[in-house]
Amino acid sequence: MAKATKVRLLDSGTLVIDQSHITWNVGCGTPVRFPVYSVLVEHPDGLIMFDTGYDLDVVNEFLPFELPEQTEQQTVPAQLELCGFKPDDVDVLVNSHLHFDHCGGNRHLTSATVWMHELEIREARSPEPFERLGYADKTWDHAEAKFNLISGDLTVADGVHLFYTPGHTIGHYSMLVEMDGRKPLMFMADVSYTPAAYAADQQAGFHNDPVAGVRSIRRIKQLVKEWDAEVFFTHDMDVFGTYKLAPDHYA
Repeated sequence: MAKATKVRLLDSGTLVIDQSHITWNVGCGTPVRFPVYSVLVEHPDGLIMFDTGYDLDVVNEFLPFELPEQTEQQTVPAQLELCGFKPDDVDVLVNSHLHFDHCGGNRHLTSATVWMHELEIREARSPEPFERLGYADKTWDHAEAKFNLISGDLTVADGVHLFYTPGHTIGHYSMLVEMDGRKPLMFMADVSYTPAAYAADQQAGFHNDPVAGVRSIRRIKQLVKEWDAEVFFTHDMDVFGTYKLAPDHYA
């Protein structure tokens, strides 16, 4: 069976949060700028995208204190164009979760079927008070959106696996991509933000269930060991600088 042929990281720009939000109450008072990106998987069965970054207008309206920096070249349509694609070319969009910095480009991908956890969509539409800023972007819930609501672990296409890793949000997913001739790539989204936090079993300060969050970190570590996978961190500027960014790719 055919596996993914190329994986690209699509740069969405940067934001700023306090260090204590990265390492759950450790390092309060230290602002940190961090990257935001999404993942594009070229597969014989179609074009698959994992998350869509943030929308600059939404962040400026609801979270201006996160000091967004995003150029026109860092929008989803522009990043796809760098790779030789248009938004309508994306067949499947998987949202790891629906926090604003992971779903901001959904509205551009009107031809894609959107896969998300059945509990996540419910929570995002009616969040608890402490979750409202996280779920500030509602543009994903547009009239043309086609949802495939899922639960548990499952396979999107041959070699593209979703693992249910709740804690940060109620319906959080991580994605592992197999490719011939190299280690699988593990994208754990917001299970843990940085290599240092991951090593210490530290989750982010924004979470729905901290006990589930710690267990999801440990589950990712076990999966990485079982699959001999390479881990990609979502919100760490130092390691982000070492990653291949679109139009470059992993193969």
